[in-house]
Amino acid sequence: MKKLLLHLDTDPVPSAFDQAVAYDSGVDNIVTYGGVTRDNVTPHVHGMIFTRGGKNLKNSAIFIGGSNVPASELVGKAVKKAFFGPVSVSVMLDPNGSNTTAAAIARKVMTDYDIKGKKVVIVGAGPVGQRSALYFLKEGAAEVVITSRSLSRAKIITDQMKAAYGVDVIPGESRTDEAVAELLVGAHVAIATGPAGVCILPKLAWSGNETLEVIADVNAVPPMGVEGLEVMDNGTEKEGIRFYGAIAIGNFKMKVHRAAIAALYESNNQFLDETTIYDIACKIES
Repeated sequence: MKKLLLHLDTDPVPSAFDQAVAYDSGVDNIVTYGGVTRDNVTPHVHGMIFTRGGKNLKNSAIFIGGSNVPASELVGKAVKKAFFGPVSVSVMLDPNGSNTTAAAIARKVMTDYDIKGKKVVIVGAGPVGQRSALYFLKEGAAEVVITSRSLSRAKIITDQMKAAYGVDVIPGESRTDEAVAELLVGAHVAIATGPAGVCILPKLAWSGNETLEVIADVNAVPPMGVEGLEVMDNGTEKEGIRFYGAIAIGNFKMKVHRAAIAALYESNNQFLDETTIYDIACKIES
């Protein structure tokens, strides 16, 4: 029986990227819809779960994407509600690639590196930064700081993370280069998860830092998010610090994405999201 994937995208035009990765993961055919919301998704889900039954349900799966992460998460909740007990299919939630990218960042940083007891500063408080913080804390980081240009916004996000996941993340303000440098005092790991084409971690903030051991950046568009870093850096040592660039992280992200898609077809009752995709990443050689 063919492996079918229902691709639900909250954007008007479904992502060609996500579809290409799905085919490379062994999916036979993709049924795709754009403009999906929590209010219109149920008929699509029923179309997948009522056409196959019993053991054959595991040959169907659902992928939820889109650039609006909160909207995609609402769709994910609606998909769960549309199931009828054991009449379900496995689901992967990876809006804007946030879950697979964050998992790749964490695993790359922890390549031959023990994060236990270390201080991590994440410059950028978007979905990728938030999920990275979860993974570092899960692996035993002593302290994780997540920053925004506005301290009040960073505080809102850390409060939300506390409510949702029960984790304590420290808010920080990164409005100026000097503020970033101050945040990195005593830090062992720095992660840049800011917008493309914006340098948010200048060299003056990390050069000469006596405690920094690893720096990673997800931005592949010049200028880099970290001054002095190259997109191809893959554990490259500079001034005693190991650097990981966006291409090295992105290559591993693709492995995680493909592995997660393939895992959907192992059963009909998985829900792969920010808490479970990381477990798949941990099984892959980084």
